[in-house]
Amino acid sequence: MLHGKRILLVIGGGIAAYKSLDLIRRLQDRGAKVRAILTKAGTQFVTPLSVGSLTGDKVFQELFSLTDENEMGHIELSRDADLLVVAPATADLMAKMAHGHANDLASTALLATDKRVLVAPAMNVRMWLHPATQRNLETLRADGVAVVGPNEGGMACGEFGPGRMSEVPEIIAAIEKALAPAARPLAGHHVVVTSGPTREAIDPVRYISNHSSGKQGHAIARAAAEAGASVTLVTGPVALPDPPGVKTIHVESARDMMAAVEAALPASIAIFAAAVADWRVADIAGGKIKKGAGGPPTLAFVENPDILATISQRTTDRPRLVVGFAAETENVVDNARAKLARKGCDLIVANDVATGTGTFGGDSNTVHLVTADGVETWERQSKDAVAAALVSRIAERIAAR
Repeated sequence: MLHGKRILLVIGGGIAAYKSLDLIRRLQDRGAKVRAILTKAGTQFVTPLSVGSLTGDKVFQELFSLTDENEMGHIELSRDADLLVVAPATADLMAKMAHGHANDLASTALLATDKRVLVAPAMNVRMWLHPATQRNLETLRADGVAVVGPNEGGMACGEFGPGRMSEVPEIIAAIEKALAPAARPLAGHHVVVTSGPTREAIDPVRYISNHSSGKQGHAIARAAAEAGASVTLVTGPVALPDPPGVKTIHVESARDMMAAVEAALPASIAIFAAAVADWRVADIAGGKIKKGAGGPPTLAFVENPDILATISQRTTDRPRLVVGFAAETENVVDNARAKLARKGCDLIVANDVATGTGTFGGDSNTVHLVTADGVETWERQSKDAVAAALVSRIAERIAAR
């Protein structure tokens, strides 16, 4: 698959840069042609001589090289390749990419390219988990940048957690996927996805909600669009950018979400990943509820519409495949089985959201696929990987039907 492909490798400044040398060799073993941009920070970990010896080509470092820029080197470099790979992609490089900075050769080439870009993040666990890095990551994904990793494990700084750059075989697999002709198994299908939490007002100031970040639902919408589907995403309040190529409808309450889902029908597939509030306050106060001598107010609740059951049990315009989610804190599989029977959907994706699992708000997930035929448990993986695998499984079921 890689024979004759031209890869421009951007090597950032991190201890994981040593893996870039093995990556060059492995790519060349598969017939790829590799050219390299070595950042100034990258030279602190690998030398231009070692990189150039492996690529068999000049190592590009300077933006203002008279020889290279006389021929518009950064433009030629960025567009001559079939794929740009940033490995390691440091927090600094990701920030530059997300915000369109172009103050060195690497960032300028990445901004000037018209080809696809793949990043392999590598950094300290705290840097990776920092909200700024996570915002930059979501921006890059929304811009169409492919991401591989990072993995969890021990780090050079002595800490443990997510932030280790993916291993070379993983990066090569991601490169092959990025260069492969796009599979579009859901072409011609309309998919409705719900995501995020809902907010149920108590008064003009307060509301009831939950910890859902929307990361899994948004990843599913993105994966469905990449599979060729026309996607309508109905999302509650989240701090995520709208996925590219997706029609996104923003709502607040469960009733808003119900109305938006029904308005989006008909659809071939409906995937209800949102964490919808089961109850709402019966009477929303017109003004802010004040503290008083009488103690805390008594709130009466009523049930919200059951979106999953309502769509699953429709007699007209029912999607051919309805997928629900079960966020559980105990007896995860048993509760999901009961929910499958009660709601009338075709598939339940169950996950454990108990305190300490890191599922709500995190970047990874452990799920169980529950159908009438049995239960399939997937190992913990990124929410993007869960989304891609789920969309692939849905495409198989739709094709079989």
